[in-house]
Amino acid sequence: MENTSPKYKRILLKLSGEALAAGTKELVDEKFVHEIAEVLKKCLSAGIEIGIIVGAGNIWRGRQGKNMDPVRADHMGMLATSINALALQDAFERDGIDARVMTSFDIKAVAEPYIRAKAVSHLKKGRVVIFGCGLGSPFFSTDTAAALRAAEIDADVILMAKNVDGIYTADPNVDKTAKKLDFISYKDILSGGLKAIDSTATALCMDRNIPILVFGLDRAENIYRAAMGENLGTVVSNG
Repeated sequence: MENTSPKYKRILLKLSGEALAAGTKELVDEKFVHEIAEVLKKCLSAGIEIGIIVGAGNIWRGRQGKNMDPVRADHMGMLATSINALALQDAFERDGIDARVMTSFDIKAVAEPYIRAKAVSHLKKGRVVIFGCGLGSPFFSTDTAAALRAAEIDADVILMAKNVDGIYTADPNVDKTAKKLDFISYKDILSGGLKAIDSTATALCMDRNIPILVFGLDRAENIYRAAMGENLGTVVSNG
């Protein structure tokens, strides 16, 4: 019998820019984003409050401007996340979801400035809050932005949607003997030097005791399954 009671009341969903492209040559695959919207509607109907951090790997990948000033390159990446955030907002609203974009940079013409109390107010009213521009500071990944925003909004869990179905003992694309882990502690990620989650984000979640569920986004439905508490992917916690 399907569980109708969600395990988590408030989630922070981390979506990569690559996930929005869904393997196509488009910046955003509208069909897949529509599928995500339909799944989020199910989550909202189940009483789950949803915050989203979105990356920008489909537009600007880290330090691809190798000869650029690294701070400026990171600023470009953060601005690129705002493009994806607006694309998600547009898709969600067309699917009947009330969504707000809040950014760390002040771009009031297109998005609200990030204010914690306002974000929490939106969540309590059943709106999906999409956080753009990362943390607004260079040298921090969107994984770290997800960890900090999750701590600030008192999220019960970070749902980290990836292009692999969990955390492995090594990179499964390189090492065919790599084994998928059902559970791993924050300390083991840090001591083992695993790259599945940014080390700064891992340390922050360890300190704040925020569990992370790393799972595959090959199916948008996995977001709902994860939010409801099904066993999939890899759980990262203090044990």
